[in-house]
Amino acid sequence: MKDKTKKIFKILGYTAAALTSVAGVVGAAYAGAKCLVEEAVNKEEPMVMKGYKSRMAARYFGQEVLDVLAEAEKELINIPTETVEITAYDGIKLVGHLYRCENADRTIIAMHGWRSRWSRDFSLVSKFLIESDCNILFVSQRGQNESESEYMGFGMLERYDCLEWIKFINQKISPNLPIYLYGISMGATSVLMTTGFELPSNVRGVIADCGFTCAKDIWKKVTEGNFHITYELFDSLGNEFLKQKINMSNDEYSTVTAMKQCKIPVLFIHGADDHLVPISMTYENYRACIAPKRLLVVPYADHGMSYYVDKTAYETALKNFFTDYDK
Repeated sequence: MKDKTKKIFKILGYTAAALTSVAGVVGAAYAGAKCLVEEAVNKEEPMVMKGYKSRMAARYFGQEVLDVLAEAEKELINIPTETVEITAYDGIKLVGHLYRCENADRTIIAMHGWRSRWSRDFSLVSKFLIESDCNILFVSQRGQNESESEYMGFGMLERYDCLEWIKFINQKISPNLPIYLYGISMGATSVLMTTGFELPSNVRGVIADCGFTCAKDIWKKVTEGNFHITYELFDSLGNEFLKQKINMSNDEYSTVTAMKQCKIPVLFIHGADDHLVPISMTYENYRACIAPKRLLVVPYADHGMSYYVDKTAYETALKNFFTDYDK
């Protein structure tokens, strides 16, 4: 009887340990999913992620590149711009910074990337755009910088904002000038997704620099490629957290879906050595695009650094794009 009792207690002990272990895994998955979604979409970034991000930037770009970007950003901020505001479809205030060019040939709506800012992402290319006689509306994306919203939408919400900015340009600036939607990183995803709408005829093209395909794809890549954690541990929980915040799932809309109904020309740009958004995502977008399309791949360029690495090729691609589609 004593042996039998010992066996029972041993089995109960193993069972308790297993349950504790399972509970630990579930608890870790819950906490991880919550942190992942908060880092992805919350305006207020979790403190635990800030140090990691700064280390990653220094690792990928190097201090020399970061110094060049910082100096170019100072120069861009000193260029006279007008602060403008619109109300988004859901009632929040969105802010932009409008550079007006005398005798402009076109207007650029410039949308920056995730947890970034217009003055940083367009710091290098802005001089070329200004010298090319462009009005430039530098947008502060929702949930970032001066624009309202507690959450970002990984392009799924921002496409509606881009549509409102197009209306603003045509109503307040000029309905006659060609408009180009220009995005970098998440900004590229935003402008690509915007092509899923029926757009005014003066929207002549999209410039998409290193955009990703959808929230789920980039979350999976970063979780597994940067954090070395299996994404499936967080997927279902993370999706539920996301729905609570923005009422959308992480694959509810994609650039690929938009490209399959796109009617305006697209210039795709991507660095071949992008460590954050794999170039395969731009290839996927390019293959899906049914509109006139062009592709510039810049060897050795990391995320958002194509202009820095090959300024000549980048400017030539933009010049040719404008020349062919301004008409």
